[in-house]
Amino acid sequence: MAILPIQSELLERLPQQQRNDWRDEFHAKGYVVIKDVIPEDRAKAYQQEAFSWLKSFSTELDIENPDTWTKENLPIQSKINSFPNYAVMHEKFFWEARQEPGVLEAFSRLWGTNELLVSFDSLNVTFPNRKDVLPKAAWQHVDQSPFRKGLHCVQGIINLSHAGPEDGGLMVYPGSHKLFEQFFESQTDKDTWSKNDLYLFNDEQLKWYGIHPHKVCAEPGDLILWDSRLIHYGAEPTDKSSVIRTVIYASYTPASFASKEALATKADIFKQWGGTTHWPHDNIVPREKRAFREDGTPDPRNREEPLNKPEITDQVLKLAGVLPY
Repeated sequence: MAILPIQSELLERLPQQQRNDWRDEFHAKGYVVIKDVIPEDRAKAYQQEAFSWLKSFSTELDIENPDTWTKENLPIQSKINSFPNYAVMHEKFFWEARQEPGVLEAFSRLWGTNELLVSFDSLNVTFPNRKDVLPKAAWQHVDQSPFRKGLHCVQGIINLSHAGPEDGGLMVYPGSHKLFEQFFESQTDKDTWSKNDLYLFNDEQLKWYGIHPHKVCAEPGDLILWDSRLIHYGAEPTDKSSVIRTVIYASYTPASFASKEALATKADIFKQWGGTTHWPHDNIVPREKRAFREDGTPDPRNREEPLNKPEITDQVLKLAGVLPY
């Protein structure tokens, strides 16, 4: 029997009843690691598919040889080690991972409905101790505008690699989601608020929270969920790490949250093999399809469609917002 959808605002007003499962930890801390959502062998197979995708851009790239982990041999990455271009978010392996039963079941249980939309987000492959790039500085942030009240979006990482204390991974400020509205009301000027679903924190603001950051550790096949109001950032691997971080960003929200206009935009982006933010139902902003080099010129290896297209099923079309539930 289908689980009935619940509006976000109503969900937030309901008392957080004890569920005696991982949802209790999620609501208390603002994040949770759900173990073994995907069998380990399949998670590692998805990682190999990601590596094959990377190697399709250069015959010189050798995953086993750190000397080949260079900008010349890799497609262009964003500042946070992700690949938001080249239609990677619609590769066959990407869509297969998004449709893993354990992934869908987790979001269905959390939201109270199996009628979900999925984001068209990016792939992250972080090579440790690269010789041609400097480590990125921490950029503590939340991914929800202060104009939004309550729980609106839950972000997800489908983990395809080991993530230990020294490896690249997710850093969170546990419980900071509960102080989201209090912070903006008491520590900021409402006239400065933006409707953009991103807010960066400075050191003084982080001191106000008084919460120590925590490194989220996980294994291949685990699913990491976090509330978009939770302060977080992507941690760089330390010089002790030898793990190639490989994760798929995938967020799901109830289809009932989306307006007709948002669904139309989302469907159009899907038909063009485009990418969006991590928001599945709102803030449907198309990413630039082309990747650009540091000198501002387009990457000649740009792709307008996936190298290996997914099987277009009714489930894919519903998750993409093309078909109604």
